[in-house]
Amino acid sequence: MRPMKQAVFSSRTADKFVVRLPDGMRDRIAEVARNHHRSMNSEIIARLEQSLFQEGALDDDLNMRLDNPDLSLHERELLQRFRQLSKRQQNALISLIAQDLTIDTEEK
Repeated sequence: MRPMKQAVFSSRTADKFVVRLPDGMRDRIAEVARNHHRSMNSEIIARLEQSLFQEGALDDDLNMRLDNPDLSLHERELLQRFRQLSKRQQNALISLIAQDLTIDTEEK
């Protein structure tokens, strides 16, 4: 499964929101972001998008079209099969993949 495409933000025009983090969380986010070769901001956005997608809140925004030229034949087949699953099954699969990615990152 291809990672979600990152939205391109302009620091001048993007909405800003201050978040107070518990002790130690900033360092943990920084480490994970480094492992994913992303900025802390990009890491936080990716994780928020993933969480919202899992809840179905971003279905319309992140709906990938089967005729998208960026998709290979295998990716189209996977996407088509994924869409045939129930929402519960889709969310379970996404959770498993996210958990697997987290474990892989922690082992490195």
